[in-house]
Amino acid sequence: MAQPPKALSNPASAVSTINDVARLAGVSIKTVSRVMNDEPNVRDETRAKVKEAANLLHYRPNLLARSLAGARSFMIGLLYDNPSQSYVYDLQMGAIRRCRQSGYHVMAEPQDAHAPDLERAIGGLLATIRLDGVILTPPLCDMAVVLQTIEAAGVPYVRVAPFLYPDRSAAVRMDDAKAAYEMTQHLLNLGHRDIGFILGHPEHGASHLRYEGYVKAMRDAGMEPRAEWVKQGYFSFESGIDAAKSLFAGAERPTAVFASNDSMAFGMIAHCHQTGIRVPDDVSVVGFDDTPGALLVWPHLTTIRQPIEDLAHQAADMLLARANGEYAGHPGDTRLLPFELIARQSAARL
Repeated sequence: MAQPPKALSNPASAVSTINDVARLAGVSIKTVSRVMNDEPNVRDETRAKVKEAANLLHYRPNLLARSLAGARSFMIGLLYDNPSQSYVYDLQMGAIRRCRQSGYHVMAEPQDAHAPDLERAIGGLLATIRLDGVILTPPLCDMAVVLQTIEAAGVPYVRVAPFLYPDRSAAVRMDDAKAAYEMTQHLLNLGHRDIGFILGHPEHGASHLRYEGYVKAMRDAGMEPRAEWVKQGYFSFESGIDAAKSLFAGAERPTAVFASNDSMAFGMIAHCHQTGIRVPDDVSVVGFDDTPGALLVWPHLTTIRQPIEDLAHQAADMLLARANGEYAGHPGDTRLLPFELIARQSAARL
Protein backbone atom coordinates (compact mmCIF):
# COMPACT_ATOMS: atom_id res chain seq x y z
CA MET A 1 0.00 0.00 0.00
CA ALA A 2 1.34 3.44 -0.90
CA GLN A 3 2.30 5.66 2.01
CA PRO A 4 0.51 9.00 2.27
CA PRO A 5 2.74 12.00 1.57
CA LYS A 6 4.21 13.76 4.56
CA ALA A 7 3.37 17.40 5.03
CA LEU A 8 6.08 20.01 4.65
CA SER A 9 6.92 21.95 7.74
CA ASN A 10 4.53 24.83 8.38
CA PRO A 11 2.78 24.57 5.00
CA ALA A 12 0.46 27.51 5.69
CA SER A 13 3.32 29.94 6.36
CA ALA A 14 3.58 30.85 2.66
CA VAL A 15 1.58 30.48 -0.53
CA SER A 16 2.20 26.99 -1.88
CA THR A 17 3.13 26.46 -5.51
CA ILE A 18 2.70 23.65 -7.97
CA ASN A 19 6.37 22.84 -7.40
CA ASP A 20 5.69 22.28 -3.69
CA VAL A 21 2.85 19.90 -4.51
CA ALA A 22 4.95 17.96 -7.01
CA ARG A 23 7.81 17.62 -4.54
CA LEU A 24 5.57 16.49 -1.68
CA ALA A 25 3.67 13.99 -3.85
CA GLY A 26 6.83 12.74 -5.53
CA VAL A 27 5.57 13.34 -9.06
CA SER A 28 6.29 15.70 -11.91
CA ILE A 29 4.87 19.18 -12.24
CA LYS A 30 3.07 18.03 -15.38
CA THR A 31 1.33 15.26 -13.44
CA VAL A 32 0.15 17.76 -10.83
CA SER A 33 -1.17 20.00 -13.59
CA ARG A 34 -3.08 17.11 -15.18
CA VAL A 35 -4.66 16.20 -11.84
CA MET A 36 -5.58 19.81 -11.04
CA ASN A 37 -7.13 20.16 -14.51
CA ASP A 38 -9.07 16.93 -13.99
CA GLU A 39 -7.54 15.40 -17.13
CA PRO A 40 -7.88 11.69 -17.91
CA ASN A 41 -5.17 9.03 -18.07
CA VAL A 42 -3.83 9.54 -14.55
CA ARG A 43 -3.71 6.51 -12.27
CA ASP A 44 -6.18 6.65 -9.40
CA GLU A 45 -3.40 6.11 -6.86
CA THR A 46 -1.36 8.98 -8.30
CA ARG A 47 -4.41 11.25 -8.51
CA ALA A 48 -5.27 10.59 -4.86
CA LYS A 49 -1.66 11.24 -3.78
CA VAL A 50 -1.52 14.56 -5.63
CA LYS A 51 -4.87 15.73 -4.25
CA GLU A 52 -3.84 14.81 -0.72
CA ALA A 53 -0.59 16.75 -1.11
CA ALA A 54 -2.52 19.75 -2.48
CA ASN A 55 -4.90 19.63 0.49
CA LEU A 56 -2.06 19.40 2.99
CA LEU A 57 -0.40 22.42 1.41
CA HIS A 58 -3.66 24.36 0.99
CA TYR A 59 -2.71 24.66 -2.67
CA ARG A 60 -5.10 26.39 -5.02
CA PRO A 61 -4.24 26.61 -8.73
CA ASN A 62 -3.88 30.12 -10.09
CA LEU A 63 -6.74 30.61 -12.56
CA LEU A 64 -4.84 33.11 -14.71
CA ALA A 65 -1.75 30.92 -14.87
CA ARG A 66 -3.84 27.89 -15.81
CA SER A 67 -5.55 29.88 -18.54
CA LEU A 68 -2.30 31.23 -19.98
CA ALA A 69 -0.71 27.79 -19.93
CA GLY A 70 -3.34 26.21 -22.15
CA ALA A 71 -6.30 26.75 -24.41
CA ARG A 72 -8.86 26.84 -21.59
CA SER A 73 -10.06 29.66 -19.37
CA PHE A 74 -11.57 27.38 -16.69
CA MET A 75 -14.69 29.54 -16.74
CA ILE A 76 -18.26 28.57 -17.65
CA GLY A 77 -20.86 31.22 -18.43
CA LEU A 78 -24.46 31.03 -17.21
CA LEU A 79 -26.82 33.29 -19.16
CA TYR A 80 -30.34 33.86 -17.86
CA ASP A 81 -33.40 36.09 -17.98
CA ASN A 82 -35.95 34.93 -15.43
CA PRO A 83 -38.07 36.85 -12.90
CA SER A 84 -37.80 34.08 -10.26
CA GLN A 85 -34.91 34.74 -7.90
CA SER A 86 -35.08 31.24 -6.42
CA TYR A 87 -34.90 29.71 -9.92
CA VAL A 88 -31.80 31.72 -10.77
CA TYR A 89 -30.20 30.95 -7.40
CA ASP A 90 -30.74 27.21 -7.84
CA LEU A 91 -29.28 27.36 -11.34
CA GLN A 92 -26.17 29.09 -10.05
CA MET A 93 -25.72 26.67 -7.16
CA GLY A 94 -26.06 23.64 -9.43
CA ALA A 95 -23.51 24.93 -11.93
CA ILE A 96 -21.10 26.05 -9.19
CA ARG A 97 -21.35 22.71 -7.38
CA ARG A 98 -20.26 20.82 -10.49
CA CYS A 99 -17.64 23.30 -11.64
CA ARG A 100 -15.89 23.40 -8.27
CA GLN A 101 -15.26 19.68 -8.53
CA SER A 102 -13.07 20.35 -11.55
CA GLY A 103 -11.50 23.64 -10.52
CA TYR A 104 -13.75 25.73 -12.78
CA HIS A 105 -15.55 28.97 -12.02
CA VAL A 106 -19.03 30.09 -13.02
CA MET A 107 -19.78 33.56 -14.35
CA ALA A 108 -23.51 34.29 -14.10
CA GLU A 109 -24.68 36.99 -16.50
CA PRO A 110 -28.25 38.35 -16.59
CA GLN A 111 -29.47 39.25 -20.07
CA ASP A 112 -32.58 41.11 -21.15
CA ALA A 113 -34.23 38.94 -23.77
CA HIS A 114 -36.09 41.99 -25.11
CA ALA A 115 -33.08 44.29 -25.34
CA PRO A 116 -32.57 45.66 -28.88
CA ASP A 117 -28.83 45.16 -28.50
CA LEU A 118 -29.00 41.60 -27.14
CA GLU A 119 -26.89 40.18 -29.98
CA ARG A 120 -24.22 42.84 -29.44
CA ALA A 121 -24.26 42.37 -25.67
CA ILE A 122 -23.72 38.61 -25.84
CA GLY A 123 -21.23 38.88 -28.71
CA GLY A 124 -19.25 41.48 -26.78
CA LEU A 125 -19.25 39.33 -23.67
CA LEU A 126 -17.89 36.33 -25.56
CA ALA A 127 -15.28 38.44 -27.31
CA THR A 128 -14.10 40.00 -24.05
CA ILE A 129 -14.09 36.95 -21.80
CA ARG A 130 -12.86 33.62 -23.14
CA LEU A 131 -15.32 31.02 -21.86
CA ASP A 132 -14.94 27.25 -22.12
CA GLY A 133 -18.69 26.90 -22.47
CA VAL A 134 -22.06 28.52 -21.87
CA ILE A 135 -25.19 27.31 -20.10
CA LEU A 136 -28.30 28.83 -21.67
CA THR A 137 -31.61 29.00 -19.82
CA PRO A 138 -35.15 29.93 -20.94
CA PRO A 139 -36.12 32.01 -22.79
CA LEU A 140 -32.62 32.72 -24.14
CA CYS A 141 -32.13 29.05 -25.02
CA ASP A 142 -34.94 29.26 -27.60
CA MET A 143 -33.87 32.51 -29.28
CA ALA A 144 -32.27 32.01 -32.70
CA VAL A 145 -30.27 35.24 -32.43
CA VAL A 146 -28.68 34.06 -29.18
CA LEU A 147 -27.79 30.64 -30.57
CA GLN A 148 -26.35 32.16 -33.76
CA THR A 149 -24.22 34.61 -31.77
CA ILE A 150 -22.74 31.90 -29.56
CA GLU A 151 -22.16 29.56 -32.50
CA ALA A 152 -20.43 32.34 -34.45
CA ALA A 153 -18.07 32.81 -31.49
CA GLY A 154 -17.24 29.09 -31.55
CA VAL A 155 -18.19 28.58 -27.90
CA PRO A 156 -19.76 25.24 -26.86
CA TYR A 157 -23.13 25.53 -25.15
CA VAL A 158 -25.70 23.38 -23.39
CA ARG A 159 -29.34 24.45 -23.08
CA VAL A 160 -31.55 23.99 -20.04
CA ALA A 161 -35.17 23.08 -20.86
CA PRO A 162 -35.22 24.13 -24.52
CA PHE A 163 -38.47 24.06 -26.50
CA LEU A 164 -37.31 24.92 -30.03
CA TYR A 165 -34.53 23.53 -32.25
CA PRO A 166 -34.29 20.17 -30.42
CA ASP A 167 -31.30 18.87 -32.41
CA ARG A 168 -29.26 22.05 -32.38
CA SER A 169 -27.32 21.46 -29.17
CA ALA A 170 -26.89 19.24 -26.16
CA ALA A 171 -29.56 19.84 -23.54
CA VAL A 172 -30.85 18.91 -20.11
CA ARG A 173 -34.53 18.94 -19.24
CA MET A 174 -37.36 17.37 -17.32
CA ASP A 175 -40.68 16.25 -18.79
CA ASP A 176 -42.82 19.34 -18.12
CA ALA A 177 -45.83 17.97 -20.01
CA LYS A 178 -45.83 14.73 -18.05
CA ALA A 179 -45.41 16.57 -14.76
CA ALA A 180 -48.37 18.84 -15.53
CA TYR A 181 -50.39 15.82 -16.59
CA GLU A 182 -49.74 14.12 -13.25
CA MET A 183 -50.58 17.26 -11.27
CA THR A 184 -53.88 17.62 -13.14
CA GLN A 185 -54.58 13.94 -12.51
CA HIS A 186 -53.90 14.55 -8.81
CA LEU A 187 -56.62 17.21 -8.75
CA LEU A 188 -58.98 14.95 -10.68
CA ASN A 189 -58.34 12.14 -8.21
CA LEU A 190 -59.31 14.54 -5.42
CA GLY A 191 -62.71 14.87 -7.08
CA HIS A 192 -62.19 18.19 -8.90
CA ARG A 193 -63.71 18.62 -12.34
CA ASP A 194 -63.81 22.42 -12.61
CA ILE A 195 -60.07 23.06 -12.85
CA GLY A 196 -58.65 26.40 -13.92
CA PHE A 197 -55.17 26.98 -15.27
CA ILE A 198 -52.72 29.91 -15.19
CA LEU A 199 -50.42 29.91 -18.18
CA GLY A 200 -46.74 30.72 -17.79
CA HIS A 201 -44.82 33.34 -19.73
CA PRO A 202 -45.53 32.78 -23.43
CA GLU A 203 -41.85 33.15 -24.34
CA HIS A 204 -40.88 30.16 -22.18
CA GLY A 205 -41.20 26.76 -23.81
CA ALA A 206 -42.10 25.13 -20.50
CA SER A 207 -45.30 27.22 -20.40
CA HIS A 208 -46.61 25.51 -23.52
CA LEU A 209 -45.58 22.04 -22.37
CA ARG A 210 -47.26 22.45 -18.98
CA TYR A 211 -50.46 23.63 -20.63
CA GLU A 212 -50.34 20.65 -23.00
CA GLY A 213 -50.06 18.30 -20.01
CA TYR A 214 -53.04 19.94 -18.31
CA VAL A 215 -55.20 19.78 -21.44
CA LYS A 216 -54.31 16.14 -22.12
CA ALA A 217 -55.16 15.06 -18.57
CA MET A 218 -58.50 16.85 -18.73
CA ARG A 219 -59.39 15.33 -22.10
CA ASP A 220 -58.27 11.86 -21.04
CA ALA A 221 -60.74 12.23 -18.17
CA GLY A 222 -63.50 13.09 -20.65
CA MET A 223 -63.55 16.85 -20.04
CA GLU A 224 -62.72 19.89 -22.12
CA PRO A 225 -60.94 22.77 -20.36
CA ARG A 226 -63.11 25.87 -20.15
CA ALA A 227 -61.48 28.75 -22.03
CA GLU A 228 -62.72 31.32 -19.49
CA TRP A 229 -60.84 29.48 -16.75
CA VAL A 230 -57.50 29.57 -18.57
CA LYS A 231 -55.69 32.82 -17.78
CA GLN A 232 -52.42 34.25 -19.03
CA GLY A 233 -49.67 34.71 -16.48
CA TYR A 234 -46.00 35.68 -16.68
CA PHE A 235 -44.36 33.56 -13.97
CA SER A 236 -44.61 36.48 -11.53
CA PHE A 237 -46.44 36.97 -8.22
CA GLU A 238 -48.30 39.97 -9.63
CA SER A 239 -49.57 38.05 -12.65
CA GLY A 240 -50.89 35.39 -10.27
CA ILE A 241 -52.93 38.04 -8.48
CA ASP A 242 -54.27 39.39 -11.78
CA ALA A 243 -55.22 35.89 -12.93
CA ALA A 244 -57.01 35.23 -9.64
CA LYS A 245 -59.02 38.44 -9.95
CA SER A 246 -60.11 37.45 -13.44
CA LEU A 247 -60.89 33.83 -12.52
CA PHE A 248 -63.06 34.76 -9.55
CA ALA A 249 -64.84 37.72 -11.17
CA GLY A 250 -67.51 35.63 -12.88
CA ALA A 251 -70.61 34.00 -11.48
CA GLU A 252 -69.01 30.57 -11.81
CA ARG A 253 -65.54 29.79 -10.60
CA PRO A 254 -63.31 26.70 -10.59
CA THR A 255 -62.92 24.50 -7.53
CA ALA A 256 -59.20 24.10 -8.22
CA VAL A 257 -56.55 26.18 -9.99
CA PHE A 258 -53.25 24.89 -11.40
CA ALA A 259 -50.68 27.69 -11.67
CA SER A 260 -47.74 27.08 -14.02
CA ASN A 261 -45.24 28.08 -11.36
CA ASP A 262 -45.11 28.68 -7.63
CA SER A 263 -44.83 32.46 -7.82
CA MET A 264 -48.19 32.70 -9.59
CA ALA A 265 -49.69 30.21 -7.13
CA PHE A 266 -48.51 32.47 -4.29
CA GLY A 267 -50.26 35.42 -5.95
CA MET A 268 -53.42 33.35 -6.27
CA ILE A 269 -53.35 32.38 -2.58
CA ALA A 270 -52.64 35.99 -1.53
CA HIS A 271 -55.69 37.20 -3.44
CA CYS A 272 -57.81 34.47 -1.86
CA HIS A 273 -56.71 35.52 1.64
CA GLN A 274 -57.49 39.17 0.87
CA THR A 275 -60.97 38.43 -0.47
CA GLY A 276 -62.10 35.80 2.03
CA ILE A 277 -61.82 32.83 -0.33
CA ARG A 278 -60.61 29.88 1.72
CA VAL A 279 -57.78 27.68 0.47
CA PRO A 280 -58.34 24.75 0.11
CA ASP A 281 -61.93 24.74 1.46
CA ASP A 282 -63.32 26.95 -1.31
CA VAL A 283 -60.62 26.44 -3.93
CA SER A 284 -57.56 24.20 -4.15
CA VAL A 285 -54.40 25.82 -5.51
CA VAL A 286 -51.35 23.99 -6.86
CA GLY A 287 -48.10 25.19 -8.39
CA PHE A 288 -44.95 24.08 -10.16
CA ASP A 289 -41.22 24.25 -9.14
CA ASP A 290 -41.25 23.67 -5.35
CA THR A 291 -39.46 26.89 -4.52
CA PRO A 292 -38.59 27.69 -0.87
CA GLY A 293 -41.76 29.78 -0.57
CA ALA A 294 -43.89 26.65 -0.98
CA LEU A 295 -43.29 25.92 2.71
CA LEU A 296 -43.58 29.57 3.80
CA VAL A 297 -47.00 30.31 2.32
CA TRP A 298 -50.08 29.03 4.16
CA PRO A 299 -51.47 26.58 3.42
CA HIS A 300 -48.27 24.91 2.29
CA LEU A 301 -48.29 24.56 -1.47
CA THR A 302 -48.88 21.34 -3.38
CA THR A 303 -46.47 21.55 -6.30
CA ILE A 304 -44.13 19.79 -8.72
CA ARG A 305 -40.56 19.58 -7.51
CA GLN A 306 -38.44 20.56 -10.49
CA PRO A 307 -34.76 19.56 -10.20
CA ILE A 308 -33.48 23.03 -11.12
CA GLU A 309 -30.14 22.72 -9.34
CA ASP A 310 -29.54 19.28 -10.83
CA LEU A 311 -30.40 20.56 -14.32
CA ALA A 312 -27.64 23.17 -14.08
CA HIS A 313 -25.29 20.60 -12.52
CA GLN A 314 -25.81 18.25 -15.47
CA ALA A 315 -25.46 21.06 -18.01
CA ALA A 316 -22.11 22.01 -16.49
CA ASP A 317 -21.08 18.36 -16.44
CA MET A 318 -21.70 18.06 -20.18
CA LEU A 319 -19.63 21.19 -20.88
CA LEU A 320 -16.75 20.03 -18.69
CA ALA A 321 -16.76 16.61 -20.32
CA ARG A 322 -16.34 18.32 -23.67
CA ALA A 323 -13.59 20.61 -22.35
CA ASN A 324 -11.73 17.54 -21.08
CA GLY A 325 -12.12 15.70 -24.38
CA GLU A 326 -14.45 13.11 -22.84
CA TYR A 327 -17.67 14.05 -24.67
CA ALA A 328 -18.39 11.73 -27.57
CA GLY A 329 -22.08 12.48 -28.13
CA HIS A 330 -23.86 14.44 -30.84
CA PRO A 331 -25.38 17.95 -30.63
CA GLY A 332 -28.90 16.66 -29.96
CA ASP A 333 -27.95 14.64 -26.89
CA THR A 334 -30.41 15.27 -24.05
CA ARG A 335 -30.35 14.26 -20.40
CA LEU A 336 -33.82 13.82 -18.92
CA LEU A 337 -34.08 14.35 -15.17
CA PRO A 338 -36.92 13.16 -12.90
CA PHE A 339 -39.55 15.33 -11.18
CA GLU A 340 -41.67 14.71 -8.09
CA LEU A 341 -45.21 15.66 -7.16
CA ILE A 342 -45.24 17.05 -3.61
CA ALA A 343 -48.70 16.91 -2.02
CA ARG A 344 -49.29 19.45 0.75
CA GLN A 345 -52.23 21.29 2.32
CA SER A 346 -53.20 23.74 -0.46
CA ALA A 347 -55.14 21.05 -2.36
CA ALA A 348 -57.90 19.01 -0.76
CA ARG A 349 -60.57 16.52 -1.69
CA LEU A 350 -63.70 18.12 -3.06
